[in-house]
Amino acid sequence: MEFAINIDSTVCAKPFVKWAGGKGQLLDTFKQYYPSTLIKGCIRRYIEPFVGGGAVLFEILQKYKVEEAFIFDINEDLINTYAVIKNDVDNLVEYLSDLESQYLSLDQKSRKGMYYEIRDAYNSRTLKCKQPDVERAAQFIFLNRTCFNGLYRVNRSGHFNVPSGDYKNPTICDENNLNIASSLLQKVHIFTGDYRECARYVDKGSFVYFDPPYRPLNVTSSFTSYSKFDFTDEDQIQLANFFSEMNNTGALLMLSNSDPKNENPNDDFFDELYKGFFINRIKAKRAINSNGSRRGLISELLVTNYEVNTIGGIT
Repeated sequence: MEFAINIDSTVCAKPFVKWAGGKGQLLDTFKQYYPSTLIKGCIRRYIEPFVGGGAVLFEILQKYKVEEAFIFDINEDLINTYAVIKNDVDNLVEYLSDLESQYLSLDQKSRKGMYYEIRDAYNSRTLKCKQPDVERAAQFIFLNRTCFNGLYRVNRSGHFNVPSGDYKNPTICDENNLNIASSLLQKVHIFTGDYRECARYVDKGSFVYFDPPYRPLNVTSSFTSYSKFDFTDEDQIQLANFFSEMNNTGALLMLSNSDPKNENPNDDFFDELYKGFFINRIKAKRAINSNGSRRGLISELLVTNYEVNTIGGIT
């Protein structure tokens, strides 16, 4: 389902949820890899087939002169929340403000009780037939802001299963950010769906950024179930084929993924998949890892279909 109103916006916004694999820490690095036509204001359309938390989306909307954007995600609740923020932000703020007031007035034990009550309610119902569903969007944000480590994780039945977090004063209703995000989203077309559904909108005037679930570096880093569908090696292969198809449209493309060479220098999985494109290796902090001793800078891949010169600038 699509919700689309196009107006101009120059205000700033940041992601309204914490999202595993979020790109907020990499935005300064990404600027070195964006196509020169984006920086010069010559890109008409920005497309993000795996929008997630939207750090790159909001960055591009506020800093570059794109006329419109198209975002997709297979996570129905995430997309519903984008649609609510775009189309009914006042009611969302009212819901979240009430939840925040109630939550902060409770002691720690009662907060946990409230958390699990809302989690049970969230898991017991599905989205209404017609989006946007304000109450469900409020529950989605509440759970993200109060759950352990701010994660979104579901089991194979599609039920949110992250335990309660332990925060002294969490911001559940960030009214100012929600309002400026709503303003920015007025030029964004919002879709629930598989990344392949973006194909009809990709053309020569487009810049497309792919941020799929990363290929796990090892067993402990396997955290790809942000929807009830896993993203396997076969899915990675299909995505690489789709990337090649979109390359034929003349669009400018950029894609992120993990670098298997962090664990195995002989693992050429992505080097083979994206042979013929430009494979850049950048440094990123490991944001979500159960092994605290392994936190730190690691290599990630940034694949483009255009050449980038990070010393002398973008070609």
